[in-house]
Amino acid sequence: MLVFTNITWLDLCLTGVGVYMVKQAFSKKKPAPYPPGPLGWPLIGNILDIPHIKAWLTFTKWGKKYGDISHVEVLGQHIIVLNSVKAAIELFDKKSNMYSDRPVLPMGGELVGWNFSLGLLPYGDRFRWYRKNIHRVIGNRAAMDVYNHIEEIETHRFLKRVFAKPEQLQSHIRHTAGAIILRISHGYEVKENNDPFIDLADRAMDQFSRSTAIGAFMVDIIPSLAKVPEWFPGAGFKRLAREWRQTLEEMVDAPYQFVKDQIAAGIAPMSFTSNLLEGRTLSAEEDQMVKWSAASLYAGGADTTVSTIYSLFLAMTLFPDVQKKAQAEIDAVVGTARLPSFADRDSLPYTEALVKEVLRWNVVAPTGIIHCASEDDIHDGYYIPKGSLITPNIWFMLNDPRTYANPSQFKPERFLDNGGKDPELEPRTICFGFGRRICPGLHLADASVWISTAMSLAVFDISKVVEKGVEITPEVDPTSGTISHPKPFKCSIKPRSAKAVALIQQDANY
Repeated sequence: MLVFTNITWLDLCLTGVGVYMVKQAFSKKKPAPYPPGPLGWPLIGNILDIPHIKAWLTFTKWGKKYGDISHVEVLGQHIIVLNSVKAAIELFDKKSNMYSDRPVLPMGGELVGWNFSLGLLPYGDRFRWYRKNIHRVIGNRAAMDVYNHIEEIETHRFLKRVFAKPEQLQSHIRHTAGAIILRISHGYEVKENNDPFIDLADRAMDQFSRSTAIGAFMVDIIPSLAKVPEWFPGAGFKRLAREWRQTLEEMVDAPYQFVKDQIAAGIAPMSFTSNLLEGRTLSAEEDQMVKWSAASLYAGGADTTVSTIYSLFLAMTLFPDVQKKAQAEIDAVVGTARLPSFADRDSLPYTEALVKEVLRWNVVAPTGIIHCASEDDIHDGYYIPKGSLITPNIWFMLNDPRTYANPSQFKPERFLDNGGKDPELEPRTICFGFGRRICPGLHLADASVWISTAMSLAVFDISKVVEKGVEITPEVDPTSGTISHPKPFKCSIKPRSAKAVALIQQDANY
């Protein structure tokens, strides 16, 4: 206790500066200039330039001023920001052997405990094992076809919930996303209300987003702060990390134990986890790998699609003409006697384009998850040292006027072949990340968003709420964090017709 009595945050920062100066004294001469970026201060570098909220907006300003690749340095830690698809492909795809690693994240990874999840795993054998097994289950559209029936049933149940309680839209979306991924990952069928596993995933993923956001915690900039005791003034992040770690451990352990209990009772349905457990005796390390790969699948699928589908309803509230075009197409192709299914997908090009525009317009992971350079590199004449943090500004890539005409407009037509004019760049090649770190659940997310869009627009009219004679226009204001959601908004959701009501109320267990 006495060791810390007279220590202040200034002392800790000075310690960080001291470490930086020692590193500088022994560092080798750089073979080329760093990429351009904002000028830093002596000793502390760009510590004051690091954004704490909505980092993608600051990174966009840097891109406009310094170009597609910009650089800052904080106490010896190099940070590279990529502001173009071209730069991201050149590094993450074409040089994936150098840029597929993850850095150690003191807050989200070490203190909270997400370092065993697929998203934060360093590149290596364990990472490849996770990816191989997840790819086998949901790695392509053909594999996903097995789960189309589950997707359609759960989305029909979603329609019933929205019809009954439209004011609880966001909760219904989260419930449905959780129901689908838990059936796939752990063979678990969720409870109709207040399901504990969905609640766990909700809280854990919110904490993941907050704990891994760029610039959110000083400990990520000065890792030595992780050794400060909880009682020390200003060490609230340690208490927060302990609480968040408890949530994470429960989220990982509880559904895994559920599967083990089901197997022991001889009643386990087929799932990602049961397939890896049944008939095998696992070592402690193998047991942890199965548990965390299943948790990675469950956590990733339970939150990201929630943001996109919620954004769909926001977009339909704000852009009624787009909604009417999609509904006209669905009515013409599917009719009004049944709900759309995946069998209709290839016959609904405007609806497909609408899904693409939602993915572009609402960027779920605006800055992705940071990559780490595993070797020194010289790229386009710029020096990128080993250990540099590399972050893609995915938000700007999907709002870059060089790629998307009038990017602030919500315009599905940009993805259609109009009068011989080529469609604009496919957003799914950007929004799910790049290289060996591309989201392994992209086909599941894509399927979930598509079926939710087609079924919802087939039966519902979505519009602005009118309160006391005044039409309420929702604000487009995404939350900050690694995973971004639209802020809660009000909208009116009503059945399109008596036939629509009948479709909604049909048995959803077909």
